[in-house]
Amino acid sequence: MILSANTGYHTHRSVLPLLLFTLVLIFSSCKTSEPETYQSTAEQPPMPEPNKEVLAPVQTLEEPTDIDSLLQAMTLQEKIGQLFVSPAYGRFTNNKDPQYLRLKRLIENYHLGGIIFMQGDVYGQAMLTNKLQDHSKIPLWIAQDMEFGAAMRISGTTRITPAMGVAATADASNAYLKGKITAREAKAMGVNQIFAPVLDVNNNPENPVINVRSFSADPDMVSFFGQYMIDGIESEGVMATAKHFPGHGDTDVDSHLALPVIYHNFSRIDSLELRPFRETINNGLRSVMSAHIAYPNISRNGDLPGTMDESILNDILIDSLGFQGLIVTDGLEMKGIADNYSPGKAVIYALKAGVDMMLISPDEMAAINELELAVQRGELSEERIDRSVRKVLQLKKEHGAFEKPKVELQNLSRSINTPVYQNIADRIARNSVTILKDSKDIFPIREVDHLNILAVSLADDESGSTGSSFARELRKYHGNVDFHVLDRRTSLEEKNKILNAADKADLILIGSFIIVRSNQPIQVQPEQLQLLRQIISRPVPSALIAFGNPYVVRDLPSADAHVMAWSSNSNQVRQTVPALFGASEVAGKLPINIPGMYAIGDGMEFNQSNIRFDTPESAGLSTEKLLELDMVMQEAINDSVFPGGVVAVMRKGVMVWQQGYGYHDYDKTRKVANDDVYDLASLTKVVATTTSIMKLVDDRRLDVQDRVSKYIPEFDTDNKREITIDQLLTHTSGLPAFQVYVDELQTRKEIVSAVRNEPLVNNPGEEYVYSDLGFILLAEIVEEVSGLRVDQYVRNNFFYPMGMKSSFFNPKKTGRWISNRIPATEIDTTYRDGLVQAEVHDERAWFMDGVAGHAGLFSSADDLSKLAYLLLNDGKFGGREYLKPETIKTFTERRSAINQRAYGYDRKSEGFSTAGELAGPNSFGHTGFTGTSFWIDPDEEIAIIILTNRVHPSRTYGSTISRVRAKIADTVMQSIEH
Repeated sequence: MILSANTGYHTHRSVLPLLLFTLVLIFSSCKTSEPETYQSTAEQPPMPEPNKEVLAPVQTLEEPTDIDSLLQAMTLQEKIGQLFVSPAYGRFTNNKDPQYLRLKRLIENYHLGGIIFMQGDVYGQAMLTNKLQDHSKIPLWIAQDMEFGAAMRISGTTRITPAMGVAATADASNAYLKGKITAREAKAMGVNQIFAPVLDVNNNPENPVINVRSFSADPDMVSFFGQYMIDGIESEGVMATAKHFPGHGDTDVDSHLALPVIYHNFSRIDSLELRPFRETINNGLRSVMSAHIAYPNISRNGDLPGTMDESILNDILIDSLGFQGLIVTDGLEMKGIADNYSPGKAVIYALKAGVDMMLISPDEMAAINELELAVQRGELSEERIDRSVRKVLQLKKEHGAFEKPKVELQNLSRSINTPVYQNIADRIARNSVTILKDSKDIFPIREVDHLNILAVSLADDESGSTGSSFARELRKYHGNVDFHVLDRRTSLEEKNKILNAADKADLILIGSFIIVRSNQPIQVQPEQLQLLRQIISRPVPSALIAFGNPYVVRDLPSADAHVMAWSSNSNQVRQTVPALFGASEVAGKLPINIPGMYAIGDGMEFNQSNIRFDTPESAGLSTEKLLELDMVMQEAINDSVFPGGVVAVMRKGVMVWQQGYGYHDYDKTRKVANDDVYDLASLTKVVATTTSIMKLVDDRRLDVQDRVSKYIPEFDTDNKREITIDQLLTHTSGLPAFQVYVDELQTRKEIVSAVRNEPLVNNPGEEYVYSDLGFILLAEIVEEVSGLRVDQYVRNNFFYPMGMKSSFFNPKKTGRWISNRIPATEIDTTYRDGLVQAEVHDERAWFMDGVAGHAGLFSSADDLSKLAYLLLNDGKFGGREYLKPETIKTFTERRSAINQRAYGYDRKSEGFSTAGELAGPNSFGHTGFTGTSFWIDPDEEIAIIILTNRVHPSRTYGSTISRVRAKIADTVMQSIEH
């Protein structure tokens, strides 16, 4: 079993042309057949034959007699020592450290055969492996528990969702990839054998030790996913180990603490527990770990633990199932063995039962001595010892231990926790999320519906910090989260604070971090449960998210929502929280039964409807390449193109880059933050005005072919009467680019009147002249049709419901909470006699009370990404449709015969474009005079947002801003990994 003292649990389902592509492209030896999806127990397809082409070739002896010669030359004590595998901690160890010296003595004096590494870190374990190998005449066999990936034991490696979560993804490719990545990292660390997968059928909800370590309560599902994980492990030339034979799933006793007893008869065990082992043995399984469990009704040895029982191992595993591979004990220090048998007696019984390798004897020296005496007095034959030693030596030879026993330290930094591995692990974790209940339509959570969230972390420890990652991730998606920890140290005062917070909350989220740990309960404790019931009795929606033991939902059946997240690991939390807000697809299916509540296969499905914050690799981009943006921005800052700015990149619904660079001004006393707010200048034309027009078109309150004169009486003249709204949108109305106006006209009424009466400079529809005046008129049309000025209309219909909390006209009037985040623009010596900060830079817009169709809007990269998401997601955001897909298509395609423009939006032009050379031909966007940029390539589903104050301290600065925009765009496009 060798269960970690603090394990995690993850899950997810993948979809999967992409996965197949990943398998073929990234892994040189991956499956070439279409990944199989697990159906239901009743409809499960036959277990696929393992694809032997997947398996890396195993080294074989050139001369079969080599091992025999070696064996003949060994003393009895040397042989016995080879059967023992002792624990070590993979951390830095001084040469005088007592634990190190004890291991050295076991290796040199007792001829220890192997090491099982417990917790450690990458370089600590690698260095210790090499040191210990130096002391061993016969190379050590290195083994390790890696049920959840190498990170189960080695910090700095890749942690992957536990088995039950992998099964929840319903995709066998995930089990294969899990095995393959784990084996790759294990092999790089010099590990020869992985103690995984768990093939126990977890059909007992009270099981205190297996739980999410099992794939399922369905033996066919366990077989199905277990075989794929074995294939993945073995494909890298590492030995997989199925555990715990003949089955540990139907116990309610932790074998770390006592000896569990299972009273089922053989018929029941044969039909359920043995099925996964039988299937995988038939498919070539090479190693099995025994269970410290007594089976009195199928054994002639009464309550003898299975590890020591000939009836279990020799009769059933070897004779009946035909297993000829390596049999390994579970940890012999576990109390089910150690409390009842001496170290020597335990291994003598185990050898008689058929075991080959002894893990973690509580006293190796005593055990070796007792075993040697047992052979000498004839209780065991030396031939029996030889049989197991030959297996061990043969495996060492096959796995190259004699030729290459040491870890190549220089390879670790490129072989461990690569972006590819982490991205796959993240996706599996994300896809494992399973929503079983949502009776009050909580999901996806929208801030506008739930203004105040109470988040409670339920824990079974005393750290006071469990679940902090839960709060951190929630706050990425919601601005008002009140977080509390309910654990064994929570005081009465703190409990009262939680109850008070519940009274103020609009939504209650309980994250359960009760996980499987030896000598710990897996249920909610009575005093905690009492408080939780009080909390969710409030008349607001509540959700329970199980970051660990999935059966915890039985304790709070009245919660309005139940979510399975499978693991307490921070990475699983990071990949689960987005699902609550619609920022990732949800399609997980329950692989267990929860009596009286849920059955295997249950699980709701939700499409992604919000932006997820994640790594570039999760959206098919390269972090390494995107880091070049740092240099592009720094060079521009050094050249005084702007004092600072923000670059954001979103792809496929994922915000992969949002970085502030430089400073608010050239004094360099205040750094730019990722969420700083900038004057958008002409981005106002598309973000506010065009978006408003699109909505009015959607609502059939306006048509782009309408004459402007229908809404602006001053256009009812001979030369203006035929001008249409679409000509204003494409800058072909005949209006001039702009007029200064403000030298004489300094009120909103005067300026609007002047624009309404402005003479044409071209015949309508004949010339392209980029015009601010047309968009001033479009904003007037929005107000004429809707009865609301454009700032209020766009806020009511888009900004507020979409959670665009930093998008405002006149931010100085909104409050210091936003105005303080705004870098200054120009030092205006003409009209305002000073620094312009948190007020619109454009003079015409400023004299129009800060609200105009061409300028005046301030926003952040985060907010603009939401609009980009809406445009790329057929007008939907947060589970709500804001614009019709056909309207977006109409407004973003080319709409003018005399220029490249769409309605409102610019499009990538031939020759130089601020969208860069690499953006696709269907790209659309806009730029702003203050140094802002907003470009979308719909074919690549990518948005590139640039916010700067390049007009600081005056508009004579930043003349090369267009080149910088294009260089940023090309750098982003080059980062796409095709």
